[in-house]
Amino acid sequence: MTDVDTYLDALHHPHLAGIRSLRAAILDAGPRIVERIKWNAPSFGLGADDLVTMRLAPKDAFQLVFHRGVAKQAGGVTVDDPAGLLDWKAPDRAVVDIGARETELEPALIALVRGWIAAASSAG
Repeated sequence: MTDVDTYLDALHHPHLAGIRSLRAAILDAGPRIVERIKWNAPSFGLGADDLVTMRLAPKDAFQLVFHRGVAKQAGGVTVDDPAGLLDWKAPDRAVVDIGARETELEPALIALVRGWIAAASSAG
C-alpha cells in the first residue's frame, strides 16, 4: 500500500470513484510514472518532476493541473489537445475542469496525459 492508497482510503469526496479511475489510468500511462501527494491530492510525474496533479478542493472540485515546468525554462512540455481540454492559467500550467464529467472525459484525458508524459519523457 502506498501513501496515495492510504490518502484515498481516507478521502471523502463526491468524485472519489472518478478520482480512483483516473488515477489508475494515469499510472497505466507509462512504467516510469511515480506518484505522491502534492497540494493534498495525488500527483504524478517522472522522478521528482510533477507533471500532472489532481486538484480536489474545494470538496466539489475535481481538476487536473498539467505542469509545464519552470516558466523561465525555454520550451517546456507541449502536447496536442484535439479535444480542447486544456485551459492555460499561466505559461507554466494548464488546468482541465473535470467535475462530474470524469466518465465522459476519461478517454480524452487519458490520451492527453499519455501525450503529456511522452512529451516530458522526450524533453528530459
